[in-house]
Amino acid sequence: MENGKAASQHNSNGQKRQSAQFADQQVTLGEGGETHQVAGNGTPVLTTQQGVPVADDQNSLKVGSRGPTALEDFHFREKIFHFDHERIPERVVHARGYGAHGYFELYESLSDITSADIFQRPGEKTPAFVRFSTVAGNKGSADLARDVRGFAVKLYTKEGNWDIVGNNIPVFFIQDAIKFPDLIHAAKQEPDRGFPQAQTAHDNFWDFASLMPESMHMIMWIMSDRTIPRSFRFMEGFGVHTFRLVNAEGKSTFVKFHWKPKLGMQSVVWNEALKINGADPDFHRRDLWDAIKMGDYPEWELGLQLFDEDFAEKFDFDVLDATKLIPEEVVPVRRVGRLVLDRCVDNFFAETEQVAFCTQNIVPGIDFTNDPLLQGRNFSYLDTQLKRLGGPNFTHIPINAPKCPFLNFQQDGHMAMTNPKGRANYEPNSWGAQGGPRESPKGYHSYPAEESGPKLRIRPESFADHYSQARQFYISQTPVEQDHIARALIFELSKVETPAIRMRIVSHLLNIDEELAQQVGDGLGLKQLPKPAEAAKPTRKDLKESPALSILKNSPNSFKGRKIGVVLTDGSDMALLQALKKAVKEEGALLEIIAPKVGGVTASDGTWVEAKQKINGGPSVLYDAVVLLPSKEGAKLLSMESTARDFVADAFAHMKFIGYVESAMPLLEKACIADSLDEACIALKDGADTTKFVEACRQVRFWERASKVHAV
Repeated sequence: MENGKAASQHNSNGQKRQSAQFADQQVTLGEGGETHQVAGNGTPVLTTQQGVPVADDQNSLKVGSRGPTALEDFHFREKIFHFDHERIPERVVHARGYGAHGYFELYESLSDITSADIFQRPGEKTPAFVRFSTVAGNKGSADLARDVRGFAVKLYTKEGNWDIVGNNIPVFFIQDAIKFPDLIHAAKQEPDRGFPQAQTAHDNFWDFASLMPESMHMIMWIMSDRTIPRSFRFMEGFGVHTFRLVNAEGKSTFVKFHWKPKLGMQSVVWNEALKINGADPDFHRRDLWDAIKMGDYPEWELGLQLFDEDFAEKFDFDVLDATKLIPEEVVPVRRVGRLVLDRCVDNFFAETEQVAFCTQNIVPGIDFTNDPLLQGRNFSYLDTQLKRLGGPNFTHIPINAPKCPFLNFQQDGHMAMTNPKGRANYEPNSWGAQGGPRESPKGYHSYPAEESGPKLRIRPESFADHYSQARQFYISQTPVEQDHIARALIFELSKVETPAIRMRIVSHLLNIDEELAQQVGDGLGLKQLPKPAEAAKPTRKDLKESPALSILKNSPNSFKGRKIGVVLTDGSDMALLQALKKAVKEEGALLEIIAPKVGGVTASDGTWVEAKQKINGGPSVLYDAVVLLPSKEGAKLLSMESTARDFVADAFAHMKFIGYVESAMPLLEKACIADSLDEACIALKDGADTTKFVEACRQVRFWERASKVHAV
């Protein structure tokens, strides 16, 4: 065939197709400046992984039109080979994750406390990649599982990559990393039956917890609303451990890292979480993607709790104990910069799935402490990445590669993308400037802490108080939040089939709060409470409440970044809709239209309004507040639709603010809430009412309704 002409061929259905021949032409495409062959019609040419142009990607090579496939079909073999190996082993923990790119911007120089380059120049932006995740579930589990959320930040500094690998909870279950395999084995699906996954409501987890008193502080956190966040954007992050900052003079300052969301904290209620998982199991992923794509970039501020050796010695608890925190009222959080996520990934696998975080990745000016959980994590993570990503060269993957220059003598191995050039692949050598890189006095120096003592498998006495901070967390919550903790414990323990395990957990709760233990015992139907668990140290009841530990005590008093779902039908009041849109936009919130048909509706003035969701595909659990603007006829039709009735009933049950027009009353009546309307159900008659409604939504939830609906 002649160059540039099409040949007539037949595909597997006997239909003719046109196959463009290769033009003798090359062009530069893509950000990396790669050169590609281009076909006669200007599109890039498909090639094999070896760069060989492919003439036919529709049919395997056969011996005769109906004969066997030829073994020599290298394109088919390569394509199937790669497909068969597309999946890498998923993470044992934090398997379900979602990431985005952004930057960290420093507010003020911290040169007095650290020599870390990232903290020297105010206003400078450092590239970042952040991965959020659940812990217990597999890759295919749902986003709204009751679970700890991973909050891992990779900062591509000018002196190398720094990974802050944390969670949305500042403490952890265990004090020593040797117990981590046991913890995760207990929390994951039970090995004989393979379920339940993405949940701790089963015997193995609670059996483990009941035998590990050190986990009781974390138990309070995971039974709180912190583990069912509304969005990654409304979630705090913590470095968990105590680290060191070291300045140019070698002076050390202890530090705990915090990420504070600019939009404030927010969670969902349990019943809502269950329904969101059914309506949109990718709810958190979609939320982050949509926010970035719309230019509503999520932000967090980096906060530091700074303290010295003297404070550490006098503090009531050991700063090396990962099951403890330092209340913000004792050591305030100093906000030193902001983290902004402004770019979605180009390819989920290449970036979010292949990103490798390691707690050992630190830079000059940052150092570790002897926290035994941190020490164990430092040992473990590198081995984990070796297993997941196939070899020692996972740092050659672009998402893991530093953005600063890097040189060393490491060579070869699986998937090596670069190797040292020249004859020298060792150091020291005598080849001068051609001999490759050399160490520098400005390189990383560990803090010269003095260590001594016998080698023992032992826990320090300072780690022995397992209940005092658990109690402090619980009493720091509002009554609504305390009720949610009790209900969560009752729900989880009701799934435990072994009565003795339930009793052991209640015996621990008696050391935290007797009323909580009684409430859980009553909820489980215990005929009598057990004796309090034997405590290594008695619970301290002199610890003050810490308001910073409560979500509801730290309400943002803003509806910015939240979403209102608006139900329309044919004949809906267009003027009222426009006024609502204006008020929502001024608040910095979002508005989404729900209609009987996804195409849209014809409004009262004849305007066609496109919808985002169909009523049975856009339930109210997807929104932070709802507005009902149906016409009189539309409301009658919706009242006969079960999903429309559920839309209204669920919004009410989940303590959301509801705006409605008079014509919506038939729908409210059918949803059985017309006689229960409260001050968070706001009638809308004109533009002023829409502004009043949006301002009321700044409370996010109307918790006073909880006693009516027994929300969990």
